[in-house]
Amino acid sequence: MTRVSRIPARSAAIANVALALLLAGCGSSVTPASEGSGAAAAVTLENCGRKVVVDGAPEAAVGMHPAQTELLLRLGLADRVAGQAQARAQALPEDVAPLAEDIPVIGGVTPPSREDLLAVEPDFVYSPTTYEFTAEQGFASIEQLEQAGVAVYVANGGCKDRRMTGEVTDLFTDLENIGEIFGVEDAAAELIEKGRADLDEVAKALADVDKLRVAQVYVDGTTLQAIGAGIEYDILRLAGADNVYAPDQPAFAKFFAATITPESLASEQPDALVFSVYDEKHEAATRKYLTTTFPDMPAVRDDRLIAVSSADVFPGTLGNISIVRQIAEQLYPDAF
Repeated sequence: MTRVSRIPARSAAIANVALALLLAGCGSSVTPASEGSGAAAAVTLENCGRKVVVDGAPEAAVGMHPAQTELLLRLGLADRVAGQAQARAQALPEDVAPLAEDIPVIGGVTPPSREDLLAVEPDFVYSPTTYEFTAEQGFASIEQLEQAGVAVYVANGGCKDRRMTGEVTDLFTDLENIGEIFGVEDAAAELIEKGRADLDEVAKALADVDKLRVAQVYVDGTTLQAIGAGIEYDILRLAGADNVYAPDQPAFAKFFAATITPESLASEQPDALVFSVYDEKHEAATRKYLTTTFPDMPAVRDDRLIAVSSADVFPGTLGNISIVRQIAEQLYPDAF
């Protein structure tokens, strides 16, 4: 777990712009910055095996995926976001999207190049995984960013040594740390409290259900992958699933996903299939593949094909919590 410690403040307080947009239907909101929050305190912490030092609350942050951009916006930090990366890969929720209208988009559907990222002059970068810093892909490495004076924070569940064992509740550690870094601890605490309450409510509803066998897959054309570890596995566990694929299986000893044959999935006869998609076209194509390839599978026969947004399975996103309920309600509608 990442641990945060305070060191003496080195610069003056920075006032937040108060933002108050309520999210219709799901109870989340953009939390106004409380009076006195945002003080420019310096923070040091351990993150992904590195020491991260932030000299005062960042003023030019970049969310390296829409999920991280959303979290910054919900903490009331729109005025401190200098760029939103991969913004065209996934739309922001409708209630926070207006807050990002004037924030530069960098990277399109992929992480930004080193040059594009540094062009917005960030002082803090928040990423879901370490992949976004792969120099071989032309992205800025963590070392290059640090040399440029940019602090880098990776979601706990996306750290290289945690990608196989990440849990949904890693998000709460991220919220504590981001709240500390930006001086918005109260706003972070509200999101944590709501998240814990949501998970507790789902757990209570599922206390007496007979668990269904559920396989999580990803389909790209005709390539079929099984998901058996990491945050994705924990999401299904919290949603009351009896996971067909699990971290203790040899196929997932080194990576959370493994390419499988249709025959091997068919032999498991899962009661439900959960699959992530990046847009409506991808969802339609995946449903067509699953229904035509496995017409006699219980999951297909009983119409338990559950699509979730690919953004919501990224580490360090509020979607990790919301899709626990989404999946649980579709698996066990009578429990809610």
